Amino acid sequence: MFERLLRTENDAVSLVLRLALGVMMFPHGAQKVLGWFGGYGLAGTWGWMTGQQHIPAIFAALAITAESAGALGLIVGLLGRVAAFGIGVEMVVAAFVGHHVANGFFMNWSGRQAGEGFELHLLTVAIAAALVVRGSGALSLDRLLAARQR
Repeated sequence: MFERLLRTENDAVSLVLRLALGVMMFPHGAQKVLGWFGGYGLAGTWGWMTGQQHIPAIFAALAITAESAGALGLIVGLLGRVAAFGIGVEMVVAAFVGHHVANGFFMNWSGRQAGEGFELHLLTVAIAAALVVRGSGALSLDRLLAARQR
């Protein structure tokens, strides 16, 4: 089973999608864990998620892990399918629990909406789904580890 998680082709498209998703998610994870990019850090994020948002601790931990460790995993191509799955699930939940669906499709580019729409979530889920199916692709640790297991 572990071999199937690692197996991937020398695919440039998966590489580009993996890097794009990992780099896009990294600042979100860094906000939550390190307080970078205007974030609240781990303690502040934890308090907001579990206290104000009433998200159960296990789901808060999974969301924080998906955005931080998942982003790093995608960037280096380590357990890319697992990382992409975690980020994809987290974005589906965020679209609904975060009320993005209620704000319509579009992002709040003009600043006139009540909040952000779900277009970014949809795109993120699509990229994550492609990576779950295709794997990490070229220049990934998954590919290197899979070759060593043969």
